[in-house]
Amino acid sequence: MSLYLWAGGGSSVPQVIRYRQILVVPGMAALLGVSFVARTAVTATVMALTMYVVLGLHMSYTAAGGVSAALTIGLALSGPLLGRLIDRRGLRRVLGVTVAVQAGVWLSVPFLPYTALLGAAFVAGLLMVPAQQVARQAIAASTTPAQRRAAFALESVQGELSYLVGPAAVILCATKASPGAVAWGLGTLIVVGGTGMALLNPPLRAEDEAEAERPPRREWLDVGMVAVLTMAFGTTMLLSGVDIAVIATLEEAGQAPWAAVVVAVLGAGSVTGGLVYGALSRPLPTWFLLGLLGLVTLPIGLAREWPWLCVAVLGTGLLAAPALSALADTVTRLAPAGVRGEATGLQSSAQSAGFALGSPIAGVAVDVSVPASGFAVAGLIGLATAMTGYLLCRRRPSPWAPASIRHDPTKTTDAGVL
Repeated sequence: MSLYLWAGGGSSVPQVIRYRQILVVPGMAALLGVSFVARTAVTATVMALTMYVVLGLHMSYTAAGGVSAALTIGLALSGPLLGRLIDRRGLRRVLGVTVAVQAGVWLSVPFLPYTALLGAAFVAGLLMVPAQQVARQAIAASTTPAQRRAAFALESVQGELSYLVGPAAVILCATKASPGAVAWGLGTLIVVGGTGMALLNPPLRAEDEAEAERPPRREWLDVGMVAVLTMAFGTTMLLSGVDIAVIATLEEAGQAPWAAVVVAVLGAGSVTGGLVYGALSRPLPTWFLLGLLGLVTLPIGLAREWPWLCVAVLGTGLLAAPALSALADTVTRLAPAGVRGEATGLQSSAQSAGFALGSPIAGVAVDVSVPASGFAVAGLIGLATAMTGYLLCRRRPSPWAPASIRHDPTKTTDAGVL
């Protein structure tokens, strides 16, 4: 059955948007399927290494944090590196190298001592299969402007589902089987996903972009792109801070086991919000979505019991995927075709850095005050980066503006498109 969502359009007649129209784009359903396999495995890599160090090597969580940090640093650096290589060398070559590296790393994990595992984790992050970047570039190349926002909404929903499934599956398997075997299984899924994308070899440029030249970085990495990257960083800082604050709040209340339920509600809300946002007939400004996300996050700390916390996080959940999909859409619109891989890689790096920093910052706030301060800090981060993004792009011409405005630097448009 087709999925129909009703959303108010520019007229009084509701507009029906069919997500089936996105899935029938040649190769799109298959691409989303294999990229989901790879992304689900990638989201579980930190948890898999943590469980292996703690349960397999019988070391401390501090030691596990060191391995996770090495992986995260590699992931943060990999985005622009692999994106630039895709732009210059082509998709299949990059996927071939990353698949081979991932196969070697995850096959060797159960045999490595701790010091070698640190290096292997960094290499695994640096040369991780770029499933998210490939999906975003393929969406930009294969869909029409009218379809693109709905397509990116599906991509954001896919990301939310991967975060819900991946880490939980690793925890379950690692406690029931050997952590080393879990590492092998995870590596297998990454290799399968990367190989599937290489076989599909989706177009990363539209037909009229096939001969697009690579402009100098100073021409496209302008104030507008910096604004979007800043908001990408702030969005994931907020979301990772909320996760820590949820755990801290319920631990103080003696209800820590219910954290999984609250996080599941948060994820379900995000999936719903992403689908609804993709059905809207007009985009909402990225800075506006992030600002709302910050506002609804601020008062979550008023909830002290898990049922009320489930209700309180719904607002954050409903706005999370829309903000992420708006960011992805805007990056692909701002980036010229010749550098789209590097631009989406920069976005991935900004979001990885946000995830890495959001948790410890919220954790410090919780330690020096009360658990509710974790939500307050996360919300303030969202508001601050939304305002920063707005101010940076206030006088930048909109990528949706008429060409006469877009190419005239003396004219301005509403910064709301960013």
